Amino acid sequence: MRYSVKKKVVDSQNRHSKHKPFTDIHCHCLPGLDDGPRTMDEAIALCQRLAAEGIATVVATPHQLGRFDGRNDAMKVRDVTSLLNEQLKRNSIRLTVFPGGDVRVDERVCRMLAEDRILTVADAGKYILLELPHQIFIDVEPLLTELAALAVKGIISHPERHSALLRQPKVVLRWLDIGAHFQIDACSLLDYSSPGVRRDAWQFLSSGWASFVATDAHNTNVRKPYMRAAFKRICTRLGKGLAHLVCIENPARVVDGQYVVPVSLHQKQEFNL
Repeated sequence: MRYSVKKKVVDSQNRHSKHKPFTDIHCHCLPGLDDGPRTMDEAIALCQRLAAEGIATVVATPHQLGRFDGRNDAMKVRDVTSLLNEQLKRNSIRLTVFPGGDVRVDERVCRMLAEDRILTVADAGKYILLELPHQIFIDVEPLLTELAALAVKGIISHPERHSALLRQPKVVLRWLDIGAHFQIDACSLLDYSSPGVRRDAWQFLSSGWASFVATDAHNTNVRKPYMRAAFKRICTRLGKGLAHLVCIENPARVVDGQYVVPVSLHQKQEFNL
């Protein structure tokens, strides 16, 4: 079962802005499901902040599996997403939320997808956001291969927070060859992160290994969305073309279930900004 809500038409204010609105494919904005907002009021406040950041489309990605195993099944996430969209409409917040999941790596992932117990990004059936365990390094090549056989591509969330990855570039390249993608957290590119995380985040971007930047926002206090600031910083350091690709173009393609444009700093593509 796929989510039926269609994207809103971009309003005139966004059409005349300097760039297209952002799409955020990793955000913990649903109330009462995980370590994101506790209440609907908190969820609405976070969504107001997301909209203020220039984001028009958000994929809600509550934690699935791991320590939340058995709690956030697909139907529950879809239902809460529908409730949040209703409240956003009532509060005139110009933001559309799609269901998804921040899925902890698990040997049951493919079976649970087939059983409609966990979610792909935007419920589109093409990409799945995968969270690596923080305690140990796991080579997820077998899982990525199994997913590829189902025509589903894995997106590894915040690899910059897993320092072992950059010490094993051959592993990263193997995952990329299988068709995996990497998503960097916006805050990791800024001074809010530790020096090591910030260094690794820029390494993933400058190497052309990361295809997306997302907020991974949880609230309006400590884990805020920083999409505008990250976009500006990428523009300054790596150019507008790359910033547009990883913050706007590729995330929107994932929500639509389309192919992801490869990132290459050696063959930059110009976009109609």
